[in-house]
Amino acid sequence: MFFESVAYAMGAPAGGGTGQAQDPIMAFLPLILMFAVFYFLLIRPQQKKAKEQKMMLGALKKGDSVISSGGVYGEITKIEGDVLFVKLDENTTVRMNRNFVSALANPKDAAKKTETTDKKAAKKPAAKKVEKTEKVEKTEKKEKVEAIVENTDTTDKTEK
Repeated sequence: MFFESVAYAMGAPAGGGTGQAQDPIMAFLPLILMFAVFYFLLIRPQQKKAKEQKMMLGALKKGDSVISSGGVYGEITKIEGDVLFVKLDENTTVRMNRNFVSALANPKDAAKKTETTDKKAAKKPAAKKVEKTEKVEKTEKKEKVEAIVENTDTTDKTEK
């Protein structure tokens, strides 16, 4: 019994149509639009970034400051094919594959940026702002305590 109703439900559409879409292109239009969105938002920017990375790796030379994919800063002292000799400090030099360089960096500029950021964070207005915030919090706590005390007082009076 149940299968008969399913068979009728799956029957030809009203009006004697054959059940096929009017235009096959319209059936694939949503898929085409989704592919276009993925291409412009995901695939194309990724290809552009990969091309820039490949150009940067090809242009590495002795004396460049680099950041490895592990986050280690160093300076290239020697290049042998795909192997870079990177000086980390006065006594430490490591061998690194060219593909493990994630970006060019200048540690002196990075240190200057860090110092500038630290100086900005240490300015007095920020400290005053923290003090104001603490004062506001203390005032709010005081008001809450007073409200609780008042409620307790009124509760005690009504109980007596």
